[in-house]
Formats: sequence, structure tokens, C-alpha cells
Amino acid sequence: MPDYYRSLVAVAGGAGLRWGEVVGLCPDALDLEAGTLSVIRTVVEVSRNTSFKPFPKSSAGRRSVPLPPWPARHSRDHLREWPPSSERAPVFANMAGKPHRRTLFRSRVRRPSLVLAGLLGQVTEEDGGFVAIWLDAAGEGRTEKRRTHSQAVKVAAANAGEGLRFHDLRHSYATWLVDDGVPVNMVQRVLGHERSSTTPDLYTRRTDGGDRMLRALTDEADDGLGPR
Repeated sequence: MPDYYRSLVAVAGGAGLRWGEVVGLCPDALDLEAGTLSVIRTVVEVSRNTSFKPFPKSSAGRRSVPLPPWPARHSRDHLREWPPSSERAPVFANMAGKPHRRTLFRSRVRRPSLVLAGLLGQVTEEDGGFVAIWLDAAGEGRTEKRRTHSQAVKVAAANAGEGLRFHDLRHSYATWLVDDGVPVNMVQRVLGHERSSTTPDLYTRRTDGGDRMLRALTDEADDGLGPR
């Protein structure tokens, strides 16, 4: 992920925000000293134009969310390097200082970054050029050769199947909380769900990390009791 966009992704993944909530985040809603952010507005995109909406998706969407140290650190670095023009300007703005358009971010930033990370195909060097390798929407393997590395990345990004979505950051956040034993009603609150059933039904699934945690707990319980 290019440096300019890393903090946007870190905050989305570290606070479980929806796309419109993270690109609508302004300095007046971010308290890095306290380690919290407030979801008080969102951004909507209509006919290729973005605009602020002065309230979230629902009444439950207006909320305060704890910000872990690592996305807070990314945010602090971003604000120092690219300070917003005002308290009501987006923290994570596009190059024109306005909210990102989801479609452009998807095609120009997110999908090429997934290719570079090896999560949406790959690019290999071959005979003075670069070969883009990917799976199409039907799961069929495809390849195309290009003269430069960046051209090959663009080909794979434009033609590969869906892969990881931006919204999967929100799914991962909810799953991490549940796996760490956070009560579902608290997960519901920080995600901004109106109905408690939405949280376990749509956003969480147990991960394989549960087995690792159980083994660690039993190891601790056995410490000092077993044979030496």
C-alpha cells in the first residue's frame, strides 16, 4: 500500500469503520491523545461526486470507537505529513483535498496493492518484460506480458476476480474482537449496529486462532504442576 493511503487502511481495519465513515473522518472527530475517534458523519458518492452527510448510516452508527495504538500511530504520522486544510476537511483526502471516491480507490490503489502483496495474482519478470498472472472471475488462470512492471500490475489488478474487499477489514475487526472474548453487545456498539443479531450473523466467524489460545491457556495452567 502506498504511504499516502496506509493510515486510511490502518484506521479502517483497526476501528472497524465502513468506507464512508473512514473517508468522512475529520480532525474534529479524532482524539489521538485519548485514543478514540467519533463517527459523526459519513461520505456518500452519487454520480461520481462525493459529499458529506452530517450523520452516519443509522442512529446506532453515531458512536465513539477506541483506536488501538498502531492505527493511532499511522494517523499521527499521516497528519504530520499531510495536514488537513481545516477541522472539517477529511483526514484521508484525495490529492485534491476532497473525500476519496470509492470506485477510483478500488481501481487505482486497493487492487494494485493487492497484486503487489501477492493477494490478487502476481507479477514475474521474464525475457526482458513482466508477466501478469491472475485468476479471472470464473477461477480460470490468465497471463499477459507487458513491457514494465507497473503495466503488468495494472493488467492483473484490472482483470482478476474480486479478491479481498475493503469491507473485509470490517469483518476482520469484528472477528478479532469476538476471538479475544469481547462480549457481542460491545462489538455491536463499536460496529454501530442497531440490532444485536446483525453482529454474529453477518460479521463474525471463529478463526483457527481459538485453538492456539486454548493451548496457550492450558500451558499456563499446567505451569508448575507437571513433571520437571
